[in-house]
Amino acid sequence: MSYLLAFVGFSALVMLHELGHFWAAKRVGMRVERFSLFFPPHIWKTTKGETEYCIGLIPLGGYVRIMGMNPNEEIPPELADRSYSRMAVNKRIFVIAAGPLMNVLVAFVILFGLFLIVGLSSPSSTIDRTEPGSPAAGSLQRGDKLVSVDGKSGDVATLGAAISKHHCAGKPVDGCAATTPVSVVIKRDGQTETLLLTPRYDAAAKKTRLGFNFAIDHKAVGPFDAASRSVSEMWRVSEATMSALSKLVYDPQARKQISGVVGSYEVTRQSFEFDLAQALTVLAIISLSLALINLFPFLPLDGGHIFWALAEKLRGRPIAYSVMERASAVGFVLVLVLFAVGLSNDISRLQGGGFGLR
Repeated sequence: MSYLLAFVGFSALVMLHELGHFWAAKRVGMRVERFSLFFPPHIWKTTKGETEYCIGLIPLGGYVRIMGMNPNEEIPPELADRSYSRMAVNKRIFVIAAGPLMNVLVAFVILFGLFLIVGLSSPSSTIDRTEPGSPAAGSLQRGDKLVSVDGKSGDVATLGAAISKHHCAGKPVDGCAATTPVSVVIKRDGQTETLLLTPRYDAAAKKTRLGFNFAIDHKAVGPFDAASRSVSEMWRVSEATMSALSKLVYDPQARKQISGVVGSYEVTRQSFEFDLAQALTVLAIISLSLALINLFPFLPLDGGHIFWALAEKLRGRPIAYSVMERASAVGFVLVLVLFAVGLSNDISRLQGGGFGLR
């Protein structure tokens, strides 16, 4: 089921992005010839009015084909005034920007809804569940309150760090047992108990764990607070995304953090297995990141079209299509490099320790 939910989530992000372009183009009177979810070959087509609606076989995106996107396209004289290339610059920018702006709106709506419905979420020191076959299974129970670990009390980060200080002998391998047990003090049914549990190394999390999850506490917030926190979270994600992308050229560690379509899909899928709210948060972050990347001023990205439209506005006359074609080569190379880096990292994570979702 998680595979299907992740696929539906990704498809919705693509469809809504293209729907932004589609709506804006129709709004300003452009002739939309095709609206396609995914790329060809097409497995389903239907025509309504002047627009052909399609579903492609390759689920890596989608597109809206507007008449006149290619200035060299032959356009019937009676339709010339509805061509993209003949429209005013501000209308073209509006149509192109509508896709990324739709992704921004989707991210806001998801985060706003989560803050409003779920509230502020923070982990408590109460055990929610244990993982089958883990050191915690059979010893810790749902509802147990974790008081201290090796004599140390504090927030969940402090307690988790105390557990991970216990290491395997030699180089850790997935599932190896630590050389020393953890002294865990819990409160159960009003009584305090001390347990000795031996953590195991989790290659996905890259640390030793006992194999349990903390329960999440929720605090209700009002609509204005939810809106404010949504904007703040989107700003934080935007800053982190731009910072990571700016480091790609000179920081090898930053390049290792990039994920492609495969990695984003897998993280979303795992999130649906773990928690619906977390999965929706991941989709919101992906939607916002897609908007930011799409606004980079390189063709074939949306930002490239906006850049050349603004250049035309400043110049006072259209830019030669041959110039844009040559410049687009840079954008294609950057997109391919980013895709290759992300795919390479995704393959390494799938073959290795996974994506560290815990």
